[in-house]
Amino acid sequence: MAEAAEPISPERRRFGLRPIAVVAVLAVLGLVAWLLLRSADGGKEGFTGYVVADDIYMTSPVAGTLASVSVVRGQRVAAGAPLFQVDATQRAAGTQQAQAQISANQAQVAQQQAALAKAREDLAAAQADADKQAAQLKRLSAAQAAKQGSVAQLDIDQARAGYQAALSRRDAARAQLGTASAAIEAAAAQVRNSQAGLVSAKYQQGELAPVAPRPGRIEDVMFKPGETVPPNVPVVSIVPDGEVKVRFYVPEALINAYKPGRKVAIACDGCAAGMTATVNFVATEPEYTPPVIYSLDARQKLVFMVEALPSNPRVLIPGQPIDVAPRAGDLPKK
Repeated sequence: MAEAAEPISPERRRFGLRPIAVVAVLAVLGLVAWLLLRSADGGKEGFTGYVVADDIYMTSPVAGTLASVSVVRGQRVAAGAPLFQVDATQRAAGTQQAQAQISANQAQVAQQQAALAKAREDLAAAQADADKQAAQLKRLSAAQAAKQGSVAQLDIDQARAGYQAALSRRDAARAQLGTASAAIEAAAAQVRNSQAGLVSAKYQQGELAPVAPRPGRIEDVMFKPGETVPPNVPVVSIVPDGEVKVRFYVPEALINAYKPGRKVAIACDGCAAGMTATVNFVATEPEYTPPVIYSLDARQKLVFMVEALPSNPRVLIPGQPIDVAPRAGDLPKK
């Protein structure tokens, strides 16, 4: 026959529950402390963002063989630094042809100028002869009027005919002068057109060897020397210093505090302390937290996109995560 279990005394029961109660109390205290610490840290206003940039893509206007590349990925370049050179044989021929056309047109202008000078001389001579014939006719007519029969009618008729012929020669010289003036203007217009063609040819030739339009960092080089470059296809991409921005998202309740012109503190892994950025753009419409900064704390929050220009854009790399806060003291400790 089995023996009955010995009943547990109240003293033993209290002694066995004591360690469990101690553990429970410690767990509750730890949870309270964690919540307090989290609340204290959560009181610091801060956001997570990333670096973005608007690249500049340098292309060739025509297809050709890439003769040389003067830069490499990651290299910093100053404004005006050479980037690459496409074989300029065809464009060089076009430039020479334009120069030859200018020379031909300038020679034509010189010929027309000579013709214009002769037309002016002919007009002056014709005008002088017409004036002389007019004076002769006037003298004979006056003598005949003063005394009938003093001048033969034949002389008067000859003087009148000579005057009419001189007027015809003068009118012809005047028309020739107008023709010469129009011809020289047309020749001068051809010179201007050929000069514009030369400028265009030189510009197109210069496009085959572009330079950096602004200081920045070479993001990528898409072709190697010897490869055929299609027209208007990027050969080199540049991240200009002025186009590097910090993009972060501010909750709807705080967006009014982040207007263009406000400075914020920023930090990133491996970056020097004390970096700032100036807000230059605030989105006008809200959106939900993008996946790139999605977290349990930020899920389903209505936020506004904000962009700011960093104080030292050269040290930032597009895509790099960035911490943003109103003050440097609010940034997470690294």
